[in-house]
Amino acid sequence: MRDCTWWCARIPCSAGTAIWSHAGTPSGPGSGARAGRARALYPRPGVAAGPRESRLGVSPGARRAAGAWDKGRRFHRLGKLHEAGIDPAPERSSTTWADFLRSQAGALLACDFFETVTLSGVRLHVFAVIEHASRRIRILGATAHPAASWVAQAARNLVMDLEDAGCRAQFLIRDRDGKFPGLFGVILADAGIDVVLSGVRTPRMNSIMERWVQTCRHELLDRTLIWNQPHLLHALREFELFYNGHRAHQGIANARLLQPLPVPLVVPDQIASLGIRRHDRLGGVLHEYQHAA
Repeated sequence: MRDCTWWCARIPCSAGTAIWSHAGTPSGPGSGARAGRARALYPRPGVAAGPRESRLGVSPGARRAAGAWDKGRRFHRLGKLHEAGIDPAPERSSTTWADFLRSQAGALLACDFFETVTLSGVRLHVFAVIEHASRRIRILGATAHPAASWVAQAARNLVMDLEDAGCRAQFLIRDRDGKFPGLFGVILADAGIDVVLSGVRTPRMNSIMERWVQTCRHELLDRTLIWNQPHLLHALREFELFYNGHRAHQGIANARLLQPLPVPLVVPDQIASLGIRRHDRLGGVLHEYQHAA
């Protein structure tokens, strides 16, 4: 707490002038009216002015009335714009990343590298591409040394696979990994595919590809001991066939990618005598189920 000498410096002391004491109350002769004027001229730090001590010359009631009137005008204008189907100004010209993914899903690809380690301690890099609309996955290869020539050849293989499948992709989303050489974008640009870079440390911009990497780790790599590179490629090929041909996907109404859903059974006799057959892949790591003939 400041002593009274600081207040005395703020308020000139003279006969009959109120000064502030340590208790925060004025003292001295004629302290009532003069203390009020002193508070108006020199308000205490941290103490707001009272309802009748407006320094702008406008009463609080008038300020509240003016604010309510201005707020009513704004709400009236927003209501008219909403009735006319016009969004607020920031929403008219801005396009969010989610809107871009939804509107361009049929022409979008996404790719990414992820790593796995063999029993001998060798670190292998897997390169995969996914289609946003159909969720079809393409595993382009695995290598211990992802050199620029290897990545460029993987891009050429991707372009040939897309042409054989009749896929008309226009954009490919990738992160800013240094494994991608400049030739990678040139090869895709010659095929009519523009490379879209995700933000720095923003994996959510490539969320569909990141989600597949998590699925591959959870359903395959975390449950399999990989001996070497040929064993890894064999396991990835089996998982690719399982993922594209049998596994249902919630993002596309629980449909399978390359095969139609089976005809639903509605006859009670068929349901009573229902037979299910299981087919195992990779020694029981993956299971496929189908109706018995």
